[in-house]
Amino acid sequence: MLLFGGDLLRYPGYILGVLVAVLIGMTVHEFAHNYVAYLMGDTTPKRDGRLTLDPRKHIYLPGFIMFVLIGFGILGLAPISAKRMRNPRWGYFAAVAAGPISNLLVAIIFGIIFRILEPTLASNFNLFLFMWALVSFNVLLFIFNLLPLFPLDGWHLVFTALPYEQARWWQQNAMITQYIFLGLILISFFPFLPFDPLGLIIREPLDVIMRILIG
Repeated sequence: MLLFGGDLLRYPGYILGVLVAVLIGMTVHEFAHNYVAYLMGDTTPKRDGRLTLDPRKHIYLPGFIMFVLIGFGILGLAPISAKRMRNPRWGYFAAVAAGPISNLLVAIIFGIIFRILEPTLASNFNLFLFMWALVSFNVLLFIFNLLPLFPLDGWHLVFTALPYEQARWWQQNAMITQYIFLGLILISFFPFLPFDPLGLIIREPLDVIMRILIG
């Protein structure tokens, strides 16, 4: 994920909020993948002890450290498999979709807390930024992971939903979408460029959802 809001990095509340949001968002996201996969018949998550909200069972440490250092990284892993499910197609679809949907649910919960604490937040800017980061980063995880670019959840959802022939073509061109994904990430690291395609893709739905959740 990209650590958005560079000007806000000078505020401790924002930095702490992002790091807490990353830890919570990653844990819930990967737990959701594993739990729904287990419900669909994949026993590997239970065997590996991943049916827990303990972040140590889900975190991908090299990617997490990379995120802290440069603002992007693979935060967690969920080794689920369609072949182990009772209904390989739609069981896998449900397990993959559970990840980003869980981040939206987390954002909704923190959004409700934000509105409850709004009078207090108005007088404490660091606390405001902390809560804002908790909501916005989970919304960002929700949107970002739905992009139809390999290896994101969105790519797998499209692959699973397509008819056989189209799915075969989609799989054959997975690397092309991965190159596009990496290109978008690299471009976003150069603020002097005239535009940021990834930011343009994400910003509008992010703003709409944030307005709904916290006004």
